[in-house]
Amino acid sequence: MPAVSQRTASRRRTINEINMVPFIDVMLVLLIIFMVTAPLITTGMIDLPSVGKSAQRPEHVIELVVESDESLRLRVDGKDSGDAVSMNSLRARVLQAQAGDAKTPVVISADKGVRYDVVVKAMDVLQRAGIERVGLSVKNGGG
Repeated sequence: MPAVSQRTASRRRTINEINMVPFIDVMLVLLIIFMVTAPLITTGMIDLPSVGKSAQRPEHVIELVVESDESLRLRVDGKDSGDAVSMNSLRARVLQAQAGDAKTPVVISADKGVRYDVVVKAMDVLQRAGIERVGLSVKNGGG
């Protein structure tokens, strides 16, 4: 009777070992499937807007100029207002320049050396003011 118990004990020892061969087979099959299907996946194309497709420039445009020293100025229809605008008074000045027409576009022109944070803050102030059309324009520094 003791000989039978030794056989079952040796079987249990072999059963307790993890058999890695099926796991490796499955992983190799998955690797082959991914290697075959990866080149077949098409990359997404992004359709970006291009410059120059606008039919005509609107007659009334407000331009917020962010200088390289991070000061703000307003230009209405290409005419400079002259004095600097603070971030706190930006909302009131732009709404005054719009003269009640909420569809008047506001374009933010920033020097390429300006910190991104200043432009985002200006956009945030304009969006919180309820201005519907806010655009970005980038000018080359020094030119």
